[in-house]
Amino acid sequence: MKKNRSPYHLDGVPELKTALPLGLQHILAMFVSNITPIIIVAGVLGISPEQKTLLIQASMLVAGLNTLIQAYTIGPIGARLPIVVGTSFAFVPVAISIGMKYGFEGVLGAALVGGIFEGLLGLVIKKVRKFFPPIVTGVVVLSIGLSLLPVGINSFAGGVGAADFGSLENLFIGTVVLVTVVFFKQFTKGILRTGSIFIGTIVGFIIAIIMGKVNLSPLMQAEYLTIPKPMMFGFSFHLDAILAMILMFIVSAVETVGDMSGVTMGGAGRETTDRELSGGILADGLGSAFAALFSVLPTTSFSQNTGIIAMTGIMSRFVVATGAMFLVVGAFIPKIGALFTIIPASVIGGSLVMVFAMISISGINLITKEPLVGRNAVILAVSLGLGYGLGNVPAALNIFPESIKLIFGGSGIVVSGTIAVFLNLVLPLDEKTVIEKTA
Repeated sequence: MKKNRSPYHLDGVPELKTALPLGLQHILAMFVSNITPIIIVAGVLGISPEQKTLLIQASMLVAGLNTLIQAYTIGPIGARLPIVVGTSFAFVPVAISIGMKYGFEGVLGAALVGGIFEGLLGLVIKKVRKFFPPIVTGVVVLSIGLSLLPVGINSFAGGVGAADFGSLENLFIGTVVLVTVVFFKQFTKGILRTGSIFIGTIVGFIIAIIMGKVNLSPLMQAEYLTIPKPMMFGFSFHLDAILAMILMFIVSAVETVGDMSGVTMGGAGRETTDRELSGGILADGLGSAFAALFSVLPTTSFSQNTGIIAMTGIMSRFVVATGAMFLVVGAFIPKIGALFTIIPASVIGGSLVMVFAMISISGINLITKEPLVGRNAVILAVSLGLGYGLGNVPAALNIFPESIKLIFGGSGIVVSGTIAVFLNLVLPLDEKTVIEKTA
C-alpha cells in the first residue's frame, strides 16, 4: 500500500525535506509569542535572570509536548488535528494581578486548578455543542482574526516598544516579506507555494542582516545545553485567584473552539466533530495543568498557526509535529531558541499581517454557510459590533470592576462569543429555516 505523502491530508506524512520547512514556518510564526508572556510576568514579579532563562526553556518544552498531544493524542486527550500550542497572552494580566498579591506560587496554584477545570469542561463539551452552530463559531473565529490584526501590524512596524517603531527600514522589510509571501503563494507550485511563509521569512531575515538590523550577541552568548526543571516553584491555593483563573480558562476554551473550527474549515472545508472538540478542550486544559508543573503559564491553541493552515491548506499532523520537535529540542539547546529570538519583529510581521487576515476569512466562511440575512445577520451585527467595538475601546467599561474589565475588555472575543451564544438561544428561527427543519 502506497504511503500517503500529501501535506494536505490530515494523516499525510510528507518527506522530511518537505515537512521540515513547513513545520519550521509554524514555529517562526509562534516562537516569540510563546516565550514573551513568561518574560513579562517574570519581569514584573522580580524573578531572577537565571530562573527566567530556565522558564523560557520550560515554555518551549511544554509547548512542543502539548502540540504533539493535540496532533497525535493520548487516549481521549487531544483533538487529532494540526493544532499548534503555546503560552497564552490572555493569562498575562490575571497572572500579574494574582502574582502581585500571592506571589508566583499563587499563579501556578490557580493555573493548576483552572487547567483541571477546563479539562473537565472538555468531557461535557458534546452536551453543549448545540450552543456553537456555524454562526456562533464563525463569529468567534472572525473576532479572533480581527483582534490579531493590530498585533500583526505592530510586528510589521518593528514591534511594540521598539526604538525604531514605524521606521522606513522596518516597513521596507515587512513589505518585502509580504510581497515575497504573496508571490510564492500565487505564482509558484509545490513546496515553493506551500512554504511561502518560510521563504518570505528567510528573505526578510537576510535583508535584515544586510541592513544591520540583526543582533547576533544572544546567539553567541547562549549555552549549548540546559535541562528544563519541573517544580522550580511551589504552589499556593487561594479561592479568589482560582476563580479569576477559571474565568480565563473558560475564555481559553472558547478561543480553542474557534481555532479548531478555523483549522477544519480553513484546511478541510468542514466543521469540527464532537470527538475533536472534546479531545481538543481536554488537551487545552490538562496541558495547562502540565505547564503549571513546569512553572510556566497556561498554554492554548495559537490563532496565528490556524491562519497558516487556512492560508496554505496544509493539514498534515506530521508537519505540525515536525515543528513541535524544534521546540522540544530547542528546550534543551538554548542556542536554537536564541536563533529564533534574533529574527526582527518586522520580518515576522510581514507574514503575520496576511496570516491573521486569513483567520478572519475562515470565520467569514463559517458565518456564510447559511444566508447572512434575518436572524443570522442580527447575531453577527450585534455580537461583532459590541465585541469588536469594546475590544478597541476598553475604556467604555471603566465603570466596572477590574475583574469585569479584565474578562470582557481587551480583545473583545469573549463579548462577541457570549453575545452570539445568547442571541442564538433566544432569537426565534427565521420562518424559512423552521419550514426547512420540519420538512
